[in-house]
Amino acid sequence: MIVRVLIWSIFESKTTIEELQEGLPALAPPSEWIWNEAGERFGVVLFGDEVPEGVGWARDLIGDDPEVYEEFDTLSE
Repeated sequence: MIVRVLIWSIFESKTTIEELQEGLPALAPPSEWIWNEAGERFGVVLFGDEVPEGVGWARDLIGDDPEVYEEFDTLSE
């Protein structure tokens, strides 16, 4: 299984964490949206082979690609 971690800094973005939270599309568990209001960072932890369309929605709203895009393989399949 593949695990992806994508993180955006929204300090200079065209949106806020509140706006992102209002329209977050659902993700298939155990994938989750994550955020840190104090650090003005927003992201997602994805489990599976495909990146869901909702990630593109977040990218469009933020107006930039994620600053962090890490991909990992898990030991168990």
